[in-house]
Amino acid sequence: WPESSWTSPQEFVILGFSGWPQGLRVLLFALLLPLYLATLAGNLLILVLALVEPALHTPMYFFLGALSAVEVAYTLVLTPRMLAGFLLPPGGQAVAPSTCAAQMGLFVALGGSECLLLAAMALDRYLAICRPLYYPQLMTTGLCWGLLASCCVGGSVLALGLTTAIFQLPFCHGGLVNHVFCDLPAVLVLACGNRDLQEHVLLVACLLLLVLPLVLILLSYTRVLVVILGVGGAAGRRKAFNTVASHLTVAVLHYGCATAMYARPLSSRSLEEDKLVSLIYINLTPLLYPAIYTLRNRDMQGALQRVVSQRTPVMTHQVEF
Repeated sequence: WPESSWTSPQEFVILGFSGWPQGLRVLLFALLLPLYLATLAGNLLILVLALVEPALHTPMYFFLGALSAVEVAYTLVLTPRMLAGFLLPPGGQAVAPSTCAAQMGLFVALGGSECLLLAAMALDRYLAICRPLYYPQLMTTGLCWGLLASCCVGGSVLALGLTTAIFQLPFCHGGLVNHVFCDLPAVLVLACGNRDLQEHVLLVACLLLLVLPLVLILLSYTRVLVVILGVGGAAGRRKAFNTVASHLTVAVLHYGCATAMYARPLSSRSLEEDKLVSLIYINLTPLLYPAIYTLRNRDMQGALQRVVSQRTPVMTHQVEF
């Protein structure tokens, strides 16, 4: 595009799936709305249990509750606007540049915080299983809050840097975002001029948020599995193995999806394919987290049973009264 065509659009239009037939869009809305509600309910359940159940007041469930809180915020930032787009008339959703930048920044901040938080959870399991004698002295309440704060600050700083770098660029005519939200690559392809710096910043962010934490997680859990297989009784090994398997499954799902989406240059991307894949990491992946943690975790199941049993007599008494 010639420089005379460079402009700062007054609004961005999130196209989503507005070009699809209306019947198919309504069907997608009907399928994805229950997943959205189940995701919120499942993650809120984990957060509430981690807060109110004394048996879960441990570092592992502190981080698990924090992860669920991040997932709730992540879901609220992305999913409602995506669902609304299925019911709106063709043409997409118009948003102000500030709204687009805010959504992008929140998405990166929450996603980045989650990446770092999963690494903190791996550190907690490593210390608990590989250094059990020193674990109570090492993983203190202050350290837990410090790690959580570091994860949030790290994700927020990277989000601010990436969002600022992208929205400093001029944009070509239009501002049509071929995605279901203001995702980084979908907005970056609209930029004019030399965007090599922004692409390099995005790849560096992927290295810091995806590759390095994933390597640390795999190394930590490899060491944990070696220790589990070498010591302890069968029951203890089974419980520790189930915990590690749950955490590792979540890590592989999260980092696998994110790496496949963002650790690629713009020239090799298909925005239509990215838009389809986004339905998975926006709707399915966050739902799997509470399913994995609650179905495979006996402590969480026991806490849920105790909370329900405590509520049942109260409700029965009220009905009898």
